[in-house]
Amino acid sequence: MARAGMERWRDRLALVTGASGGIGAAVARALVQQGLKVVGCARTVGSIEELAAECKSAGYPGTLIPYRCDLSNEEDILSMFSAVRSQHHGVDICINNAGMARPDTLLSGSTSGWKDMFNLGPSRRHSIALPGPQVNVLALSICTREAYQSMKERNVDDGHIININSMCGHRVPPQSVIHFYSATKYAVTALTEGLRQELLEAQTHIRATCISPGLVETRFAFKLHDKDPERAAATYEDIKCLRPEDVAEAVIYVLSTPPHVQVGDIQMRPTEQVT
Repeated sequence: MARAGMERWRDRLALVTGASGGIGAAVARALVQQGLKVVGCARTVGSIEELAAECKSAGYPGTLIPYRCDLSNEEDILSMFSAVRSQHHGVDICINNAGMARPDTLLSGSTSGWKDMFNLGPSRRHSIALPGPQVNVLALSICTREAYQSMKERNVDDGHIININSMCGHRVPPQSVIHFYSATKYAVTALTEGLRQELLEAQTHIRATCISPGLVETRFAFKLHDKDPERAAATYEDIKCLRPEDVAEAVIYVLSTPPHVQVGDIQMRPTEQVT
C-alpha cells in the first residue's frame, strides 16, 4: 500500500548501502514497495539480486538495482556515484546503512582494529583503502558528500540523507567489546547534526536524519562474535528484539513527513531492552 506523503518520491532514486541483508535489505524492499528506484549496494550482490527478483515477481511498483561496491574502498564509492550519475541521473535519497564492528576493547584491543574503525587508509586523494569498520564513519561521510553534490548539481532541493545509527551512539553499554564501536556511533550522531547545520547554512531544504535502533535481530552479533556463535545467538534470546522491518518503517515515516518537517533523530529500542 502506498503511504501518505510518499507520492512525491515515486520514481525517484534512493541509494541504500549495506543492502545485502538485515536492515539494509528491509529498507530497500520497503522503498521499492513505495515505487522508488533503489540502488542497493554491498560487496557481494547475490542476495540483492535475489531480493530484486522477489520484488519484481511481487509486482512492487519500484525497482531494485543491485550494485557491487566495497565501501572500504573510496575508488569503489566514487565509481558507484559516477555510474548512478551516468545511468540514472543522480541520487535523491541516500541511506547510509552499512556498518561493522570489531571486538577490540580499549585495554587490550589491537591498534589495527581501532584504525579499521576510524582512520582513513591511503585513498584516491591520498591512494586507497578504508579497511573494515571505517565504513561506520568515513564511508558514510564520503557517501554523504557525494550524495549532496549529486543533488546540488541537479538543483534537487528536497533530497534526504538518512544515517542508520545505533543507540550505541547515545549511550555507552557496559560491554567492553563494543566500546570503540560506540565511539564510531557517537561520531555518526555528531556528523548527522553537523550535516544538518551545514545544509541549513547552504540555504538548502535537503534534510538530514539519524535513526538509532537498539537491539535488532540481524547477523550483526554473529559477525561481532564470529569466534563464539553461542554468545552471538544468546544476544537475541533474552528479549523480543526489533526486526529489520521496524527500522525500515521508521525510514518510511521520516521520508513521508512534509518537506518543512525536520526529523533529527529517532531513537528506538525493544520494549524489554533495559540499556
